[in-house]
Amino acid sequence: MATKGGWIYSDKVKDHFMNPRNILGNEKDFKYDGKGITGNVKCGDEMILYITVDKEKNTITDCKWQTYGCASAIASTSVLSEMVKGMDLDKAFNLTPKDITKELDSLPDNKIHCSVLGDKALRMAINDYYKKSGKDDKVVVEEAKIVCECMEITDHEIEEAVLEGVRTFYELQEMTKISTGCGECRQDANILMQGYIKTHFGD
Repeated sequence: MATKGGWIYSDKVKDHFMNPRNILGNEKDFKYDGKGITGNVKCGDEMILYITVDKEKNTITDCKWQTYGCASAIASTSVLSEMVKGMDLDKAFNLTPKDITKELDSLPDNKIHCSVLGDKALRMAINDYYKKSGKDDKVVVEEAKIVCECMEITDHEIEEAVLEGVRTFYELQEMTKISTGCGECRQDANILMQGYIKTHFGD
């Protein structure tokens, strides 16, 4: 993205945006072992990620992707597809948005949420591979936990709010309406928020 002051992203982000690696043109052209889809094209960001796996070494041998989104989404998926090649499935499953943004030499805080699509799609692709391989015991289901019963706000929604730029509890309330009923969840919600801030933006 360019501004009056120049390009606001790192040179690596610009490189992966202008010259994205491992884009898949047609799903039929790639024989994959696992596929993950996340996001919603109606909202402007959707990602489909495909992996091939070395069954004996339990490593990712190749990674292709398709995405509909902004420069950050394209660049973060491109760099992720390079990062995971040769990586152990367990290590790949535990990659975080922070790992991706570090590899890109950082992203603006309000664009971190774009990279979250990549790690989520990757986990879904790995789970898909495990299911197809009969390794159901390896599948990890990321279930959302209700934090605010009154407004039915989950821990996933708190995390997404942080990734969208929320840094104070007031901002969290403004975005999600959490703890605007009985208020009993305020302490737990604040602890979760601070934890997500540290996870995604801390040193």
